[in-house]
Amino acid sequence: MLIFRRFAFLGLSAMVLLVAGCSQESSPIETEPEYLGPKPYNLEFPGRFGAPKAIPADNPLTEEGVQLGRMLFYEKALSANNTMSCGSCHKQEFAFTDGQAVSKGVDGIAGTRSAMSLANLLWVSRFNWDGGPTSLEEQAIIPLESPIELHQNLSLAVTKLQGTEKYPALFEKALGKGPVTKENLLKALSQFTRTLISSNSKFDRYQEGKENLTVDELLGMRLFLTHPDPNIGLRGGNCGDCHGGTLQTFHTFHNNGLDANPIDAGRWLITGLESDRGKFRTPSLRNVALTAPYMHDGRFKTLEEVLDHYNEHIDMTNPNLDPLIEEARNEFGGAKLGLTTTEKRQIIAFLHTLTDETFIKDPRFSDPHK
Repeated sequence: MLIFRRFAFLGLSAMVLLVAGCSQESSPIETEPEYLGPKPYNLEFPGRFGAPKAIPADNPLTEEGVQLGRMLFYEKALSANNTMSCGSCHKQEFAFTDGQAVSKGVDGIAGTRSAMSLANLLWVSRFNWDGGPTSLEEQAIIPLESPIELHQNLSLAVTKLQGTEKYPALFEKALGKGPVTKENLLKALSQFTRTLISSNSKFDRYQEGKENLTVDELLGMRLFLTHPDPNIGLRGGNCGDCHGGTLQTFHTFHNNGLDANPIDAGRWLITGLESDRGKFRTPSLRNVALTAPYMHDGRFKTLEEVLDHYNEHIDMTNPNLDPLIEEARNEFGGAKLGLTTTEKRQIIAFLHTLTDETFIKDPRFSDPHK
């Protein structure tokens, strides 16, 4: 009986070892999941905005690329002395302007133009005030390398990023294996700025039938959109001729009578055409109540000053003055546009309906380093 028990025990022990061995062999080895590449970014915008400009085939929007671009947008290592970033002159709370007439760069040198709002760039084909760059990738080079802005060669910027602990891996996930490159730096920045869509103002909700405008706002909208015609008693503010459409701009270039002999020649610097001297790109007026001061050189501090210019201070001796401005009159034989104080107040009331509080608080666009 003792011998039987001993053999039974040995047999049971062997079975336990066999089962344990099989269990160990069949247990899966834990490995990192296979990286399948960046995920497409879900870009949402209202259909009433129309079709956006084509996104470059070699730079599609991805979640990883947009997030990397957001980090780079606020990355101070992209400046010569590590003190400024793109976000220094394009602050979210000011609809990605900076509240200054003209911005100062890392060396304390003031530029000559006001920082433009970065909203809804997907519908823009010519960038900056003069329309020189024709893509966001091309545009991004200018502030990065400009001696009066971030003042750092792209090659040095890439070297600094490559030397960090976090960026090489983020670049690989977003834009493929290999070292950080100038091209991929520009691509990532462009991906992020293409997502800066503003579409939830009171005016947007009015267009969608979700909110009503006040009487003053409605009257201001009518004046804003109307080209005046005293022959039929049609009064208007003449704003919509240049700032019309759902995006509040037709993306055209105009000389709006600021100076007969402009210090900044504007579009002429790009085309060399005398007829383009003093012309500048018409910015969208979305969030305009947040983007003071106004004009390419920030000369007007308030919306009231802007309307005073168009109503009373157009320089009629300007040889390139836009005809849409030159002949706009509310009174027969009037020398000026001729808006009343009440009409100007109503137009400004409408302009305030273009403020998108969601846009300036959206965490997707905020500084990820904070």
